[in-house]
Amino acid sequence: MAKVPTVKFNNGLTFPAYGLGTWKSEPGQVTQAVKDALDIGYRHIDCAHVYGNEPEVGVALKAKLADGTVKRDEIYITSKLWNTMHRPDLVEPACRTTLKNLGLEYLDLYLIHWPFALKEDGDIFPVNADGTTAYSDVDYLDTWKAMEDLVKKGLVKSIGISNFNKRQVERLLQHATIKPVTNQIEVHPYLNQQKMIDFLKTKDMVVTAYSPLGSPDRPWAKPGDPQLLDDPKIKEIAQKYNKTPAQVVLRYALQRGLIVIPKSVTKSRIAENFKVFDFSLSNDDMALLNTFDCNGRICPFDDSYTHKDHPFVNDEY
Repeated sequence: MAKVPTVKFNNGLTFPAYGLGTWKSEPGQVTQAVKDALDIGYRHIDCAHVYGNEPEVGVALKAKLADGTVKRDEIYITSKLWNTMHRPDLVEPACRTTLKNLGLEYLDLYLIHWPFALKEDGDIFPVNADGTTAYSDVDYLDTWKAMEDLVKKGLVKSIGISNFNKRQVERLLQHATIKPVTNQIEVHPYLNQQKMIDFLKTKDMVVTAYSPLGSPDRPWAKPGDPQLLDDPKIKEIAQKYNKTPAQVVLRYALQRGLIVIPKSVTKSRIAENFKVFDFSLSNDDMALLNTFDCNGRICPFDDSYTHKDHPFVNDEY
């Protein structure tokens, strides 16, 4: 079985640099996908409350722990606090709901999913009477204090953030007692995030790359949108190494020192995505892939652009 590289967090804990993403994995498919991934050798599963499938992930974890495929201390489970639960009194109950859904006593990593809060005590995607997104003004600094309490209570081993921009990271670090271990952000050759990666390195924080394959199955994709894996130059590199375009793109992320979490529910593709530890891209090919950046963000959360804490408005990165 392939040896998965690990990264060391700023709290001293190690974490697998490769995992299975579960965003957009349908209930009814995700249980088998997680079972297949654990059988193949994945040891990190990336989840979130908003994905709506944590109970099904929990069924798979229970089965694979019961049949001896893995022990609890050999798997690393990430989940994320949703935007409607930023109010400090809601953070622990949200975490406990996730733990119950996953059938776990603790999470290895828990992230604030986005820096901006949405209206509490209602729908996951709350709307106002006029159809616009309903905001909350909870400050993510207050949310973070409640996240720190989860570590103190032993409910989570490590805490981090997701989709925070540079200014938000700096502000959080000025006030945090427990430093975030990672910022999970969208990273792929069309959005290579080099400035953010370099910045976080100076803060001793790891980058987790979501949508590393360019999320070809994103629900809002339009016909004619560029498809990363169809890029002729990536196909050319893949041919040279006798690998698939997906394997090349995943290898690119790994060689940049990122945690990578490709999503699939297809067993053959879950297996294919795992065959990225037996080759290396040359410096020239890494440099070539670095030139593909076109600020091609595919997860903009644009229906909340007017929120004061939206991370992708008026900030360089």
